[in-house]
Amino acid sequence: MTIRSKLALGLFANLLILLAPLAFAMRSLEQLHYSTQQLRDHAFRASLLVGRMRATADELRQSEERLLFVHDSAALSHVNGQLTLMRAMNDSLQGYDLEKARTRIDAQIENLMRIAPVEMAHAAKSPAIADTISTRQYLPAEREIESALREAELVLAQRTTTLVNSATELVDNTTEISGIGLAVAATVAFLVSIALWRTVSKPVQDLEAGMEAVAAGQFDYRLSVSPTRNDEFGRLATSYKSMAAQLAQLDRLKAEFVSVASHELKTPINVILGYLQLLNEGVYGSISAKQGEILRTVDAQTRSLSRLVHQLLDISRFEAGGGKLDLRPTDLGHFLSDLESTFEVLSMQRGIHFRIVRTGPLPTEVVWDPDRINEVLGNLLSNAFKFTRKDGAVELDVQADGGQIRVTVSDTGAGIPPEQLPHIFRKFFQADNQHSAAHDGTGLGLAIAKQIVDAHGGKLTVESRVGEGTKFSITLPVRTGPRPRRRSASTKAVDASA
Repeated sequence: MTIRSKLALGLFANLLILLAPLAFAMRSLEQLHYSTQQLRDHAFRASLLVGRMRATADELRQSEERLLFVHDSAALSHVNGQLTLMRAMNDSLQGYDLEKARTRIDAQIENLMRIAPVEMAHAAKSPAIADTISTRQYLPAEREIESALREAELVLAQRTTTLVNSATELVDNTTEISGIGLAVAATVAFLVSIALWRTVSKPVQDLEAGMEAVAAGQFDYRLSVSPTRNDEFGRLATSYKSMAAQLAQLDRLKAEFVSVASHELKTPINVILGYLQLLNEGVYGSISAKQGEILRTVDAQTRSLSRLVHQLLDISRFEAGGGKLDLRPTDLGHFLSDLESTFEVLSMQRGIHFRIVRTGPLPTEVVWDPDRINEVLGNLLSNAFKFTRKDGAVELDVQADGGQIRVTVSDTGAGIPPEQLPHIFRKFFQADNQHSAAHDGTGLGLAIAKQIVDAHGGKLTVESRVGEGTKFSITLPVRTGPRPRRRSASTKAVDASA
């Protein structure tokens, strides 16, 4: 199955898993909507209707009192109007399943419509008879209407309670079941995502790491993705393997070419330096002051070119696997004292505070190539002095860390922009802070330092803040053992990006 098919299948499975709780929730919402609609269209409206009927019944009682005392046709018309309104509202109770109350009220409305004219007729002639009719017939009918209305209110209250309880139970069940369903769906979706990650993301990360390693010069980096996979990643792994082999061959040829070219350049440069020395010594005759000035300039530039060729040859040997170390026991205290003496003069000349700090107990002896490590620390300290202004500070801190020695060179100089830090160990790379340097460099010193530290089995890292300073940290084993000849460039980008 191809990666595209696996992705499509996984995404479709996740979609179905997540839609299941959603579908259940939607179904529950429909039921809740129905219950709410029942409350609104039946219980609530019926309660409003019963409330209006009760208000009409109260108005009917007041109209009956007017009938007794005023006993005119207007009072009777008002009573009949209230009874007619009550009948119309009572007929509406039929739509709310309140038939029993409606029947009782309807019978009493008929009685009142019959009793009201009789009561008004006696009210003017015989108030005692009218009062008796009111007491024994009219008021009992009104009380019967009120009783029927109370019965309807009780029925509506029970219905409302039942509907609310049903809706509450539905919400609780929906919440519980949806929560369980969501948890199950999330778990299954997580497992599917893990499967997709193992199928897709992990090989992508492995290919990305492989490409970064190749870009850094580690052409022997081996992918965990097998070229025999029957999908897109298998074909990519095959292409990667072929590309890495070709680049390794080109890199080896390049290193050999640079090494040979640099070696061949040494002879004519040495010849030029020799003749310049003879000219300066007057072997070929006297020279004028202007000629002497020109010869000194040529001599300085030629020596600069000689140093550059020497550095190119040095780094090419390491990259081609030919860089050798002269490992021997070295007195660490004496080594640090010599280094301190060397840079004390430079610190006084530049007006920069310099010190070497020995933190904690240090081993008496280390097994390094002292000349090479001296070259590394000398390069780092020179750079620190170069980018630190007067009254600044340069510090070299040395401390033991288990079976390793950690050496940190820090300064209060210009600093390096963060986006350029991963590249400073590349050949010929120079940061944008060169305007702050006391003199220009070639861009090879840090690359050589990195190769030497790698060859010792150590690690060289850098931290920096623009305007605050830079800190280089070297971690070296106390005793460097013999190391197989290999391309140390294989780890430089990984360390540089640390």
